[in-house]
Amino acid sequence: MSRLHTLVIPWLLACLIALCTIVPLGVVMLSALTPDPAIWSHLIEFTLPELFKNTAIMLLGVGAGVLLLGVSLAWLVAVYDFPGRRIFNWALMLPLAMPAYVMAFAQVGLLEFTGPVQTWLRPHFDTMRWFPEIRSSWGLVLVMSLAFYPYVYLLSRNAFATMGRRALEVGQSLGLSRSQGFWRIALPMARPWIAGGLILVVMESLADFGTVAVFNYDTFTSAIYKAWFALFSLDTAKQIASLLVMLVFVVLVLEQRSRGRRAYAQAGRAAPQPRLPLPGWRGWVATLAAGSALLLAFVIPMLQLVYWASLDFANQFSSDFLGYAWRSVSLSLIAAVLVTAIALVLAYLVRRQGSQAMRNLARVATMGYAIPGTVLAVGVFVPVAWLDNQIIAAMGWQGEVTAVLKGTLLAMLLAFVARFLAVAYSSVDTAMNRITRSHDEAARNLGYSGWALLRRVYLPLLSGGLFTGVLMVFVDVMKEMPITLMTRPFGWDTLSVRVYNMTAEGMWDQAALPAIAIVLVGLIPTILLSRQRDVA
Repeated sequence: MSRLHTLVIPWLLACLIALCTIVPLGVVMLSALTPDPAIWSHLIEFTLPELFKNTAIMLLGVGAGVLLLGVSLAWLVAVYDFPGRRIFNWALMLPLAMPAYVMAFAQVGLLEFTGPVQTWLRPHFDTMRWFPEIRSSWGLVLVMSLAFYPYVYLLSRNAFATMGRRALEVGQSLGLSRSQGFWRIALPMARPWIAGGLILVVMESLADFGTVAVFNYDTFTSAIYKAWFALFSLDTAKQIASLLVMLVFVVLVLEQRSRGRRAYAQAGRAAPQPRLPLPGWRGWVATLAAGSALLLAFVIPMLQLVYWASLDFANQFSSDFLGYAWRSVSLSLIAAVLVTAIALVLAYLVRRQGSQAMRNLARVATMGYAIPGTVLAVGVFVPVAWLDNQIIAAMGWQGEVTAVLKGTLLAMLLAFVARFLAVAYSSVDTAMNRITRSHDEAARNLGYSGWALLRRVYLPLLSGGLFTGVLMVFVDVMKEMPITLMTRPFGWDTLSVRVYNMTAEGMWDQAALPAIAIVLVGLIPTILLSRQRDVA
């Protein structure tokens, strides 16, 4: 029995955890292997051309935007000294706290025809035809670039901070100017980090649902939702979801190749380099550039949200709002504890077995973070609905009961496990790697082994990693929209669902207060990031 426990039980547990991701993905991908000719003929004729065109425009535009903003701001902050640099060093990461869908409706509310900007400009101009339409592809690209540039900024800043000035000095020794040193030496050396940030942005853009919904801009995520909830065709939703998964896998392959090309190395410890002063007007131009990005990406949208919320705060801060907040907090806390506990078990199994096969199984279990929430919602709903039918048939409840598991918190939590297991696993596994083999040997000498070793020795040593995992998953679930929207129990609205419902009706002021609550929660990991060692 002990032999069976040692060899079989760990693998059964690991496979069970991996099934949380494998089953939803398998359901979606199987639909691609069994295509419905009628559905595909409709998609090819009416839907797919627009989806591919819109997705290509979005990815190319957002990619160019985040590269321009992220790399240029990272180079300024990491290499040069100018007024306000220490503040901008961490403040330029604040847009990470604001979900893209929150920034979207704040910017649309500001810049649309009835918004404050055009309302203020109209008395001064005879016509406003010159003012661009915010609900367009360029508006979407602008908002998503402002929301996602911190991914590129953070990685690029860390790369430039450790070799930026050194690269310029090497360039000067070769007779290059500072600008030539940037283009020919520093930028190629930082390319792997920049590519890593760009891949993250592409994945976030493909997975985005709330922002494209605000702009009424059809992409794969919005098409999945409309096929299911507007056309009531789950089969169509599965077919579109399978295409989106293929796109995500292409991005993952590119991400792995970008990692494999990282060849930058340096002798000695990577230490931050002294920054170059920007005297006179050049320093103030740098301050203006960084300040403008921060104003557009965080300060102005946040002030607009506060203004909207203040218009009718007494009525908005009601029992309904407290109900949305309570459901969001309780759901996020339950999901965070559950996902982190599963991540702990998986990390312990990987350490205990130590085999490549177990590590590969862990990679499969944690790849759900790369899969859009709309895909996971469809992939979880289908097997849950099938299991519902089996239970109802077995119990003889036909005609009396229509659902047992559908529309319950269980289905939602399963999707959250698949989506956010990677977040918790990364924190727990990092902390687990800090536990040396000498700890294991000392514990075994004291008679601890197996799960007792995990409970009595590992848990106290992993407390920091577990707390980080719970915190990160809690924040991600608070901000998450498509899974909650598509799998929640009837009437079980959260803050993010409230934002979606109000923005869908153009009621920006009603969406402001729940959006502010989400942003305030999102500030927690952003503050933690900013408190890390100043590498810039």
